[in-house]
Amino acid sequence: MPNKKTRLESDSLGSKSIPVDAYWGIHTARAIENFPISGIRPHPEFIVATAVVKKAACLANLSIGLIDRRIAKAIIKASDEVITGKLHDQFVVDVYQAGAGTSHNMNANEVIANRALELLGKRRGAYGFIHPNDHVNMSQSTNDAMPTALRLACLDASERLINALKALEHAFFLKAMEFSRVVKSGRTHLQDASPITLGQEFGSYAAAIRSVGITIEAARKGLKHIGLGGTAVGTGINTHPRYRSVVLAELKRTSNVKGLIKSPDAFSALNSMADFVVYSGSLKTCAIELIRIANDLRLLSSGPTTGLAEITLPPVQAGSSIMPDKVNPVMAEMLNMVCFQVIGLDLAVTCAAQAGQLELNVMLPVINHNILESTRILANGVNVFNERCVNGIKADKARCRRYFEGSIGLATCLNTFIGYTAAALIAKEAASAGRPVKDVVIEKGILSEKQWERLVKGGAMFKPKEIPAFRR
Repeated sequence: MPNKKTRLESDSLGSKSIPVDAYWGIHTARAIENFPISGIRPHPEFIVATAVVKKAACLANLSIGLIDRRIAKAIIKASDEVITGKLHDQFVVDVYQAGAGTSHNMNANEVIANRALELLGKRRGAYGFIHPNDHVNMSQSTNDAMPTALRLACLDASERLINALKALEHAFFLKAMEFSRVVKSGRTHLQDASPITLGQEFGSYAAAIRSVGITIEAARKGLKHIGLGGTAVGTGINTHPRYRSVVLAELKRTSNVKGLIKSPDAFSALNSMADFVVYSGSLKTCAIELIRIANDLRLLSSGPTTGLAEITLPPVQAGSSIMPDKVNPVMAEMLNMVCFQVIGLDLAVTCAAQAGQLELNVMLPVINHNILESTRILANGVNVFNERCVNGIKADKARCRRYFEGSIGLATCLNTFIGYTAAALIAKEAASAGRPVKDVVIEKGILSEKQWERLVKGGAMFKPKEIPAFRR
C-alpha cells in the first residue's frame, strides 16, 4: 500500500507506488527502472515539440468532436505550460530507452494528463477522468507522434545553428575586406604556391560557410513532411477520416513552423528515417568544413617564432601549465573537437536509420538524441568560435609580405612571358641560391624592376584578367 508520500498506479503488468508529487506515472516509473543508462534527459526542444504535437492532436480531436471540451481545454492548457518551459523536470526518461520512443511518449502523456487533472481540481493519478492513453494520446501512436516531434524539434534547433553560421560568414567576410591588400604566398601541398591575398583566403572561408548554410537549409525542407495521423503502422487506425488533414492544420498553427506539409506516404513516414539522415549529413558536411577552416587558422597562427605566424588569434587563456607565456589556439581546438563529435554522432544516426524493420524504425530515440545534440553543440561551438576567435584575428602584414617576396611560387607569373620550362629554371636557381625570384628575374633581364612592380603592386598576380601585356 502507498504511504502518504506515494500514490498507487496500475498497468497491465501490475501496480507500483509513485511519488505523490510526480506528474509522471507508472509507465515512466518502469522506464526509470529499466533504463539507468546515461543519465541524459531529453533535449528541451524535443520536450517542447512533443507538447506541441499533443496540443495539436487535442485541438484536432476537439474540432472533429471526439473529446469532451472541458477535458480538451485542460489538456491544451497543460500542453501550453510545457511549451512555455514548465514541468520539464518531469521528463525523466533516459535518452537510451524503449524502441521508437514509447517511454518518452508515455512520459509526456502522463505529465500532461496529471497536470490537466490538477487544473480541473482532480488528484494526480485519477485517470478515470483524464487518461494518458485514452485522452492525451487520442488519435496518436508513438510511431507517428515521436517522428513528428523530432521533425519539429530539429526545425526549431536548426534555426539557431543557421543564425550562428550566418554570423560566422559575416565575420569572415569582414576579415576578407580588412585583409584585402595583405599579400602573401599561397600554399598547395604545404609548399610555396602562387601568390594570394589574405583577404582572398578569408573570403574563401566566408563562401564555404555560406555553402554549408545553404546545404542545411535544403536538408531542413525534408523535415517538413509530416506523417502525424498514420498512427501505429501508417493506416491511420483509430483515427477519424478527417483527422490527418485537421491535425496538420492545427500543427501548423501550434508550432508556428511555415511550410509543413502532409507526408506523401504515411507508411514511409514511419519506417523511413531518410529525412533525418539527410539532415544529419548536412551537419556532418558543416563539421568537415569547420574542421578544415579551424585547422587553417591554427596553421596560419602557428609560432610565434617557429611557425607561419601570418595571423594572430586573440589570446583567451594561458596555454600551458609549465611553459610561461604560452598561448594556444584553444577556440579552434574546441571547434575541432565539437566537429569530431558531430561526425561520430552522424555515424550513429546512419547505423540507426538502416536498422529499422518492416513498418517501423524503432531506433528513433538514438537518432533523436544525436541529431539534436549535434545541432546544439555546433551552434554553441560556432557562436563561441566566432565571438572569441574570428572577430579578433589580426594579420602580421610584414611577415606575410616577407613570405610573399621570398616565395618560389612567384615564378608562376613568368609562365606567360618565358614559358613553364624556363620559369622552372628561374625558380630552381632562386631556391638553390637562396635569392628572391624577383632578383633573378631582373638580373636576367626578363622583366625590368618597374615591370615587376607593376605586376606585384597592380594586383595582376591576384586577378589573371588584368595581367599586363609585357613582351617576352
